[in-house]
Amino acid sequence: MAVPPSAPQPRASFHLRRHTPCPQCSWGMEEKAAASAGCREPPGPPRAAAVAYFGISVDPDDILPGALRLIQELRPHWKPKQVRTKRFTDGITNKLVACYVEEDMQDCVLVRVYGERTELLVDRENEVRNFQLLRAHGCAPRLYCTFQNGLCYEYMQGVALGPEHIREPRLFSLSADVPKVEVLEQELAWLKEHLSQLESPVVFCHNDLLCKNIIYDSIKGHVRFIDYEYAGYNYQAFDIGNHFNEFAGVNEVDYCLYPARETQLQWLRYYLQAQKGMAVTPREVERLYVQVNKFALASHFFWALWALIQNQYSTIHFDFLRYAVIRFNQYFKVKPQVSALEMPK
Repeated sequence: MAVPPSAPQPRASFHLRRHTPCPQCSWGMEEKAAASAGCREPPGPPRAAAVAYFGISVDPDDILPGALRLIQELRPHWKPKQVRTKRFTDGITNKLVACYVEEDMQDCVLVRVYGERTELLVDRENEVRNFQLLRAHGCAPRLYCTFQNGLCYEYMQGVALGPEHIREPRLFSLSADVPKVEVLEQELAWLKEHLSQLESPVVFCHNDLLCKNIIYDSIKGHVRFIDYEYAGYNYQAFDIGNHFNEFAGVNEVDYCLYPARETQLQWLRYYLQAQKGMAVTPREVERLYVQVNKFALASHFFWALWALIQNQYSTIHFDFLRYAVIRFNQYFKVKPQVSALEMPK
């Protein structure tokens, strides 16, 4: 069938980039953290070659015509009338559709259309670099192409996890108003001072390990992560604390599901043993436990601010303002008890 061309959409007039760190805003800056840790690209296969680019803009409110134009480029041997599509509705940043021919979806192309004005939050060039680097090391699906307002990549077989799944040990072996700006500035200063003393190592982090970004292949018995738009160098304890916060879910947030101390200690013990390749002491586990729960505060703070920005620009049907308030409320609720935690002697 004939696919009508998509009219090009205006690009944003500017992008937020972090090429030059601000001395007053050094908290969470990937570049400064990586440099201070002496981080280098890990050994292994070289980076992938430059990814194909198509000057196609996909209408986020009518994805299929633009998606099919991309499929004609990527899979010219597919007959247009045989192409099947499936919409995924779990994401709250971008829009996603799968295109395939065979029922088993062994050859399936995912077309992801960026959310409106998300370039204010996400460095898309950096996302592509992360994608290619992780693919070169066998940690990501194939990236087929980019286009004006999105990218196409390989579908990963498996199940996107829910809050009820990530509590299973077999998987992790691997209402107040929005605070005033003055209050947020005070809390940011407190976080910078308090968390900088914890000496959490800087590592390459996913930074967005919610349930649906974790794919479990029950046949092969392994777990893989997807969606690398927030990936980068960050504090180890932030990535884990952020993951624990995601136990509460996104659409129906319930912090009663935040993992209990014993569950966390078990998870952290597995993590450290896998990292070190040997048994670890209770003191090492307890130290990471304290770091993680303190950095979980930074996770609440970050995603609350993210939700406020999304509330202004996103066209996705999601109550971002309510979500921001939920994250701020949880931050102030747990801050007293978490800040009282002491590192083991």
